[in-house]
Amino acid sequence: MIGWIILAIVIIVVIAVIAMYNGLVQARIKVDNAWSQIDVQLQRRFDLIPNFVETVKGYMTHESETFEKIAELRTSWANTESVAEKASLDNELSNALKTIMAVSEGYPELKANQNFSELSEELRNTENKISFSRQFYNDTVTMYNTKLEVFPSNIIASMFNFKARDLFEAESEEARKNVKVDFGK
Repeated sequence: MIGWIILAIVIIVVIAVIAMYNGLVQARIKVDNAWSQIDVQLQRRFDLIPNFVETVKGYMTHESETFEKIAELRTSWANTESVAEKASLDNELSNALKTIMAVSEGYPELKANQNFSELSEELRNTENKISFSRQFYNDTVTMYNTKLEVFPSNIIASMFNFKARDLFEAESEEARKNVKVDFGK
């Protein structure tokens, strides 16, 4: 009788360990998928940028420094792997694109250009998708990292060497600042 009780307990423990392990694997796969979605949207933006830059170049010849920065960022993008590096490049690129958009306000003929309008709209849509993908990624990473910390799955996570993942965060202090809006001008 005691043998059956011990066997039942061992079976229950084995099933619990398998269930927790599988839950951790599924959570890790969701994190990888969420990162892939960010990567796809960032790549889409990088694919749109050469056409956008070519459209703008003819009108803004004095903005060559910004165009060179964008080209440099595209090259760096291909050589990065980590979430932190890609987040940093993403922030730099966003700032460069904001500069071009702000400067374009002073060029009415550029704003009237059909190609510029279409590419601007595509970039805006892509930026929205990137923002949503970042949020989804961070939510998924938070759920995964929580599973790594709570009992008893933390025991299984340490036994099978599961590692916490980094959140996609704003790199610069500038990105964290509150924006001052003044409608009085």
